[in-house]
Amino acid sequence: MTLTNRDIVEITEWRRKLHRQPEISNEEEKTAQEVVSFLADTGPDKVLTGLGGHGVAAVYDSGKAGPTVLFRSELDALPIEELSGVPHASQVPGKSHMCGHDGHTAILAALGRQLGRERPASGRVVLMFQPAEETGNGAAGVVADPRYGEIAPDFAFSLHNLPGVPFGEVRLKPGVVNCASRGMRIVLEGKTAHSSMPETGISPMQAISELMPALPALGRATFADDDFSMVTVTHAEMGEAVFGIAPAHGEVWATLRTRRDERMADLCAAAEALVGEIAGRHRLSARWDYHEIFVASVNAPDAVEHLQRALQEEGVVHGEEALPMRASEDFGLFGHGARSAMFFLGAGERHPALHNPDYDFPDDLIPIGSRIFMRTARNLLG
Repeated sequence: MTLTNRDIVEITEWRRKLHRQPEISNEEEKTAQEVVSFLADTGPDKVLTGLGGHGVAAVYDSGKAGPTVLFRSELDALPIEELSGVPHASQVPGKSHMCGHDGHTAILAALGRQLGRERPASGRVVLMFQPAEETGNGAAGVVADPRYGEIAPDFAFSLHNLPGVPFGEVRLKPGVVNCASRGMRIVLEGKTAHSSMPETGISPMQAISELMPALPALGRATFADDDFSMVTVTHAEMGEAVFGIAPAHGEVWATLRTRRDERMADLCAAAEALVGEIAGRHRLSARWDYHEIFVASVNAPDAVEHLQRALQEEGVVHGEEALPMRASEDFGLFGHGARSAMFFLGAGERHPALHNPDYDFPDDLIPIGSRIFMRTARNLLG
C-alpha cells in the first residue's frame, strides 16, 4: 500500500513538469494527455478521455462485484502570473498552478501506481481527473457526459490542500464544507448624449451608484447560520474611456453566495427584483445572466466516516476547525449521485495562500494524500 522512494521522486518530478506547463480551465488538452501517458504503465482496465471537455477517467477493476469508488482531482491552472521564484516555475506567461491542482493530480497518479500493482479485491476504483474546476463548469460537464454512466460511483472522494492549516493535518466534517455561489452579470442600457448635455441622454451612472451598496445589502445572517447569504460586487464599468460622451451602457458584476443550495434561488430572485426596480426608476433597460455556477459541497456522513477511519489508521491528525468555508468548489455535483466527501490537507500555517502569485504546492503532501486515499479504497474494497 506504500509508495517507494523512487515512486515519490518520479511523481514529484512529474508534478513539477505539470507545474511548468499550466493550462487554464477548458484548455487542459496537453495536461490530460500527460495524465494518460503517465498512467499507461499502470495498466488501467479502462480509460475515458474527453469527459466534459478534457476530463480523464482511469478505471481499475477487480472483476468482482462491489461498489465503485471515485477519487477526483482537478487539471486546470489559473490566469495568474507566477512570482514564486521556484526552479520549476510556470513557463507560460500569465498562467500558473496557484491552487495546487498539479499536486492533487500527482496524488491521484500515485494511487494509479499502487492500483496498477494490486487491484482492489472487489468493485473498482475510478481516478477522475476533472477539467475546469475554477470556472465551475468542469464537474457539470463530466456528470452530463453520457459516458459518465459507465463510471457512476457509489462513493466519491476528493481533497484540497489548505494553507493556514498545520502541514499534513486534515480538516474534515459532515455537512456543508463549501458554499454555493454564482456570478451575476448585470447589463444596463440607456441612451448616449454629449457630455455637455447629459440631460438629453439616459445614463446608467446613478443606477450603478445605487446598485453598488444595495446588492451587498441583500446579504443576511452570519456565516454560522444555514440561512447565510452574501453578495460581493466584483466589477463595474460604464461608457467609453472618453470625455465627450455621457454613457448609455453599464455593467455590474457580483458574486452571490449561500451556504445552502435552496437559499440561492431566493437570493437570485431578490437581486433580480432589485436590479429591475432600480433600472426602471432610471428609465434603463436591464438584463442579467449567470456564470461560474457552483452548488454547495455537502459531505455525506457515511463518506466522512470512511475518511475518518482512514485518517485514524494512518495516524493523521484531523479536526473540524476552519470548516465550512465561504469559498466554492464544484466537487459538490458528484455528491448529487453518490455518497461523497472532501477533506482539506494542511499546506502549512505560513504557506502562501491559494491563488497568490508566490504559491507552490508542497510536494511532501503527495505521499500523505495518497496514503489517505489508498487506505480509504482498501477499506471499502479490500
